[in-house]
Amino acid sequence: MEAKNNMRRDVYIVDGARTPFLKARGKPGALSASDLAVQAGRELLARQPFSPTDLDEVVIGCVMPNPDEANIGRVIALRLGCGKTVPAWTVQRNCASGMQALDSACKDIATGRHDLVLAGGTEAMSRAPLLYNHQMVNWLSGLWGAKTAGAKLKQLIRFRPANLVPVVALLKGLTDATIGLNMGQTAEILAYRFGITREQMDAFALESHQRVAAAQAQGYLTEVLPAFGTTGDYFIQDDGVRPDTTMEKLATLKPFFDKKFGSVTAGNSSQVSDGAALLLLASKEAVKKYHLPVLARIADVEWAGVDPSEMGLGPVYATSQLLQRYNLHKDDIDYWEINEAFAAQVLACLAAWESEEYCREYLGLQQALGKIDPSRLNIDGGAVALGHPVGASGARIALHMVTVLKRQNAQRGIATICIGGGQGGAMLIENISEVSV
Repeated sequence: MEAKNNMRRDVYIVDGARTPFLKARGKPGALSASDLAVQAGRELLARQPFSPTDLDEVVIGCVMPNPDEANIGRVIALRLGCGKTVPAWTVQRNCASGMQALDSACKDIATGRHDLVLAGGTEAMSRAPLLYNHQMVNWLSGLWGAKTAGAKLKQLIRFRPANLVPVVALLKGLTDATIGLNMGQTAEILAYRFGITREQMDAFALESHQRVAAAQAQGYLTEVLPAFGTTGDYFIQDDGVRPDTTMEKLATLKPFFDKKFGSVTAGNSSQVSDGAALLLLASKEAVKKYHLPVLARIADVEWAGVDPSEMGLGPVYATSQLLQRYNLHKDDIDYWEINEAFAAQVLACLAAWESEEYCREYLGLQQALGKIDPSRLNIDGGAVALGHPVGASGARIALHMVTVLKRQNAQRGIATICIGGGQGGAMLIENISEVSV
């Protein structure tokens, strides 16, 4: 595997933690994006043999920080006690921002720039702002620019009720600027292209809820730490899971993105939610210096671009390129985490990999990648049941892949995610317990 390895030095995952993922319920949640990351990071750092000031840098992925959280990575680092001298920065790659933070940290460690990095992602989607529309902004500008009482009165009478119609930042952020389609509409395109039925989507969604509920009951989500608000609120586990849902209940939900002809509903889509996931990455030198445990090695990360109208196929391209680089077959991968932006999107990725025609025409393969064993895919459920706080999900699936590999005593896993705007990211993770000599 060394022949085409992009990493100059090995990068190890030595620990990680996340908050519960909290479903948005129509009002701002109890915790901001920085609050969430601090909740995950405080205990994570407290259990380490080194001081937070020993970190070389902090890298955080976030799409929509609050206005008072500019460069939220730095805000989080200071709140965690990393000190003034530890640099920190923020990355944004839409749904894969958390994975991009890990990749950025990996490159700094692999190239020898740093040895010990805190990286991950956070998002408080419930706190996405409502914005003034252009009419209101222009009206206010005219009012503020008026110099006399007469000019001010003239501007006041120009006010129209339509000025008060807000711009919902969350909807804007989930709409592709180049093609004018929101992410749910791109999922409808994939469902049509690959002939995915409403029943298949709902069955996938049902299984996601059942798997998360089972994982919670069996204590498999060991990476989740309690989160506490400032007004007495506390959160123990992911709260969007519906263990009592059924195919019959899911069938009652109406299509949300294409109300007349569509099949994508709120029930078979990822939930809008808040959450944070952080990982500690280290070089061999840092592992030995601080006597750190080793959970896994990040072998490599791959990014790919796709048609924005089919953004959900991003994992197909990124993963296929990653496998080709290392001359790996799908059967060489023991477990898979595909972020469940939409049930239709994951099912479309699986269908593309199973199609010889698609793999040959679009991926340059001689044959189909093949069928992925459902018992090795998202074995503890995914974002349909957990939620998809966009800045955090890429880090969550990487962190959970580590726990799955350990639990199953398996060797390799791939965590992969689709990205709004037409991209895909994939991370190859290897289960190891000690550094190489």
